[in-house]
Amino acid sequence: RDTFDPCFLFDVVFFSFFVAFSSHRPMISHLKYYNSGGSCERLCPIRSSLMSPRATVHIQVNDMNEYSPVFKEKSYKATVIEGKKYDSILKVEAVDADCSFQFSQICSYEIVTPDVPFTVDKDGNIKNTEKLNYSKERMYKLTVTAYDCGKNRASEDVLVKINIKPTCKPSWQGFNKRIEYEPGTGSLALFPSMHLETCEEPITSIQASIMLETNHIGKGCDRDTYSEKSLHKLCGASTGTVELLPAPSNSANWTVGLPTDNGHDSDQVFEFNGTQAIKVPEGVVSTTLKEPFTISVWMRHGPGSREKETILCNSDKTEMNRHHYSLYVHNCRLVLLLRQEPTESENYKPAEFHWKLDQVCDKEWHHYVLNIEFPAVTLFVDGATFEPFLVTEDYPLHASKIETQLTIGACWQGGSALMTQYFRGNLAGLMIRSGKLENKKVIDCLYTCKEGLDVQLPEEVASAVKVEFNPNQSSLTLEGDDIESFEKVMQHISYLNSRQFPTPGIRHLRVTTTVKCFNEETCISVPDSEGYVMVLQPEEPKISLSGIDHFARGAAEFESTEGVTLFPELRIVSTITREVEVEAETEAEGEDDPTGTQGITVILTNKALFDRKFKLVCSELNGRYISNEFKVEVNVIHTANPMDHANNAMVQPQFINQVQHASVDLSGHNLANMHQSSVVPSAATIVIVVCVSFLVFMIILGVFRIRAAHQGTLRDQENGKENEMDWDDSALTITVNPMEVRSKRNRAGSLGALRALLHIQIAIAQNCNVRITKDFFSQISI
Repeated sequence: RDTFDPCFLFDVVFFSFFVAFSSHRPMISHLKYYNSGGSCERLCPIRSSLMSPRATVHIQVNDMNEYSPVFKEKSYKATVIEGKKYDSILKVEAVDADCSFQFSQICSYEIVTPDVPFTVDKDGNIKNTEKLNYSKERMYKLTVTAYDCGKNRASEDVLVKINIKPTCKPSWQGFNKRIEYEPGTGSLALFPSMHLETCEEPITSIQASIMLETNHIGKGCDRDTYSEKSLHKLCGASTGTVELLPAPSNSANWTVGLPTDNGHDSDQVFEFNGTQAIKVPEGVVSTTLKEPFTISVWMRHGPGSREKETILCNSDKTEMNRHHYSLYVHNCRLVLLLRQEPTESENYKPAEFHWKLDQVCDKEWHHYVLNIEFPAVTLFVDGATFEPFLVTEDYPLHASKIETQLTIGACWQGGSALMTQYFRGNLAGLMIRSGKLENKKVIDCLYTCKEGLDVQLPEEVASAVKVEFNPNQSSLTLEGDDIESFEKVMQHISYLNSRQFPTPGIRHLRVTTTVKCFNEETCISVPDSEGYVMVLQPEEPKISLSGIDHFARGAAEFESTEGVTLFPELRIVSTITREVEVEAETEAEGEDDPTGTQGITVILTNKALFDRKFKLVCSELNGRYISNEFKVEVNVIHTANPMDHANNAMVQPQFINQVQHASVDLSGHNLANMHQSSVVPSAATIVIVVCVSFLVFMIILGVFRIRAAHQGTLRDQENGKENEMDWDDSALTITVNPMEVRSKRNRAGSLGALRALLHIQIAIAQNCNVRITKDFFSQISI
């Protein structure tokens, strides 16, 4: 109260009033004291006009700690990266409603949750006491409380959630390391969910290279496994191509003895170790190649020495060491030597063409094709064109009658009669085609892989990302500056293998990425991503052969010029299918399938017509898949020849002589030479021959005795003696009545005796399995 009534007559006056604390500054109150002139009377109210001087009274009011701290937020959240210590992860804050400085200030915070790697300071900053591990704990939940300076605790604690994030490593995310490919399913997306983690670093441009490693498959990738000659036909190459490194056979035996690599499903690969070379026989290739001509070869060659290494060489056979033409490797350079034949003009002409190529010494398979149309020479390596960096000139060769020698793997020195410039590496499919150049379409067909990478660009990002392939589509390069568009293109990259029966196994996959940032100092580095495509084992195809497996023909049919069809009703069922592209301008009515049967050669070393057994086997993909063995037994029917002499009647027996069957090799759709095995007489044959011989002997003996008896009777008739005919059963003796006029009785007796003898001989013949025809009796006359 600002006023009071003086009710007491004391010199000391007590003031009693209540003041509500509304500020922190002291309260100043002004009071007035009235004196009644010393009277002890109580003046209520004071009416005197006398008033004391004004006095200032200072009053201090103390605050009470009525309120508790309250947090501004109901909960707090934060995210940190593992492996890092922070000075402050987040800050919690509480307030107090008290007005005094002492009770309105928050003096401390405390983490109530025990055993956590965090601490909080007096200002509410929470930090970690150790490096956090994402694999150990992905999120921490903390309970935090606050205290004011009057030690009042917060009315409600607050919940703090701290998420642990793995260390941000710039890389491709969503990349499966193992990708399975089912044969015959077309293209397979390799990165359908792939995206690039940049750790929030601004990117200005990005470049990525995707590599499909197929060097361990065949000659660099999965290709058709037909022979090189068959592939030339399939690709539409013209006739006249000569194969200089064929598989060893009876007709092409100059490659016998060369080490080969048959580990892959492909044509044979020949290895040259620096000590081996072969001579190509005369007549395989013309001595002077007609211009233009083409040389093609598959080659794998590593870093070599400084010496020349000859692939193909045509040089003087004797006397001199002149090289007419050759293809060799020197210091990782491919060199073609082509000396001109003698001409009227003795001017310098291009003689050596040099190409400096990395492919020559990288230990990988590459396909080389040289189209030569003098003076121009064009080189194709894996389908790409290369021009020579150096061409040297020389005089044409001098006229000479010396024959030349074509060699592979080294060069023949006719003057010293030895090989030099040996090759070290692998060769396959060495071909020469004279008279015509190979066109680009055929070259691409010969080299093109049946597997590789592919990409179908979405229309909305086609212009934002640049895509480039290498010739065999085993790698591609992407360039762009928009991360989102770049990721969409990556998600559309696929693997494709168009072979019906691809080579199973692993194809390693690698993604190499380079990025550019606004701030080069903090620019990220994206590590390579690696995985592999697993090509599963295709379902095994089936090739089945069926038909008539036994038949008989007369010997005359076998001896005729037409012969006898071995497989008259052969049926071949194959689950292997193939698409054959036919040129529109072809003139042939039918189509020459180079993968089919190329011919049958039958060599018979024994002209005797006995029974035969044949075996037929078919194969596909150059012998990769083989059919069942189809066996045919052929019987030869022999006819009996009548004897001209009645007294020496013999029957040609008919019998079957079993012989070993001839083996027929059908590898690669070729029926190889069929060798007739020698005829070995069996025990039954020997017994039959002995029985027949004994039968003939007994017949001759019987006829002789009959004639002897008949002659004795004639002598008795001359002496006028008449005797009766006697028949001795035990001694097989026949006595014939020697009357000049034969009666029916005598004739019957003579025939009866003869038939009795024949009865015994027939019994012997039956035991020997010999058949006697009914005409046998008509051939015997008495």
